[in-house]
Amino acid sequence: MSSTTSTREPGIGVFDSGIGGLTVVHRMLEALPNEHLIYLGDTARFPYGTKSAEVVSRYALENAQFLLDKGVKMLVVACNTMSAVALDMLRTHTDVPIIGVIEPGARAALAATRNRKVGVIGTEGTISSGSYTRALRALDTGLEIYTRACPLFVALAEEGWVDNAIAEQAAAMYLASLRQSRIDTLVLGCTHYPLLANTIGGYLGPEVQLVDSATETAREVARTLAAHGLEAASGPGSTSFFVTDVPDRFIKVASRFLGSAVDSAVRLER
Repeated sequence: MSSTTSTREPGIGVFDSGIGGLTVVHRMLEALPNEHLIYLGDTARFPYGTKSAEVVSRYALENAQFLLDKGVKMLVVACNTMSAVALDMLRTHTDVPIIGVIEPGARAALAATRNRKVGVIGTEGTISSGSYTRALRALDTGLEIYTRACPLFVALAEEGWVDNAIAEQAAAMYLASLRQSRIDTLVLGCTHYPLLANTIGGYLGPEVQLVDSATETAREVARTLAAHGLEAASGPGSTSFFVTDVPDRFIKVASRFLGSAVDSAVRLER
């Protein structure tokens, strides 16, 4: 997929702190083949998960403004940390629809659970924000919700260490308490975590259903486009990739998250 495209109609801006948001782009490409997608990964300032809410909000606004300057018709915050702490603020700064990944993920978890015991794993920033707990409670006040920050999973996903002994040991360390809580549904509350789904699922067992919010987010984008009459008139769509640091690593690692190769990405000067 190329990062240089020419589009005649507005695209959809998608942004993340780095590479993980490409799992959302992957699902959007499947669900919305006629749409033009413009992706921004803030690779120079990654990771966001350990930063303060104030810093994350400032970075989120800068990222959103770059895409708005491209004339996008919608923004997708393909980052759980930014969705957790900055989504409401972003909505006050623009008139275009903005979709995050937390509310779609919460709805998918509610639909999946049978015993109403739901676990959520994510970065420190996402978990400490309490956003998933609030979103789930807004849907069903009777849910039992168990959360755990799993920061090492991000590095493992980017290294490609997703099914080795180190990944298995990390899963056991992070997830033991969740397994003891007898959850039947686990929200993968970071866009990196689907790459470790086999290891996570293998530790928790087949009775626990894993929820990847990317699929539900893509569906929410499709519903919102239809509701606002913003669907692309014709296809095929295109993809453009922008990063804030040297793009070599992004291009090398991106295929693990996107499901296909990225040919090139444009580096922004800030």
